[in-house]
Amino acid sequence: MLRIRTASAPDVPTVLALIRELAAYEREPDAVEATEEDLLRDGFGDAPRFHVLLAEDVTDGEACAVGFALYFFAYSTWRGRASLHLEDLFVTPEARGRGVGRALMASLAAQAERQDCPRFEWQVLDWNTPAIGFYERLGAEVRRPWLNVRLEGAALAALAGEAPPRELC
Repeated sequence: MLRIRTASAPDVPTVLALIRELAAYEREPDAVEATEEDLLRDGFGDAPRFHVLLAEDVTDGEACAVGFALYFFAYSTWRGRASLHLEDLFVTPEARGRGVGRALMASLAAQAERQDCPRFEWQVLDWNTPAIGFYERLGAEVRRPWLNVRLEGAALAALAGEAPPRELC
């Protein structure tokens, strides 16, 4: 039986293990810098910056994690409303094709509806044709003209150093 539930602090080691599996799948096995402490601090404190849904295969009362979705809320200036942003979705190889990804996505769509979010969005790597096909079968629009832009590391620090002083009102 498949169960989707909200992750809690004791699930952090499992979530981090799944994040590492995702990184390996995305051809970046050494890119994960996040630690259990980071996830605990930012996802399970008083003001969480993200949320996690865990997909579990439950057999004879024993639950085994087979996937996760990590998401947060952003804000659409054009819509004037919050939007649900999916940061990561991952289903273990042995659980693929059994409806786990669809159940996670449906649970996220329901969460977006509950939170009155008119938009649920995410990115997908252009080479990940199985995921692109999956998303399109869900009815999602892959918006190819949009490009991801990122500022990090030394470039982020350099630009931050140019910030004028802020006045507090």
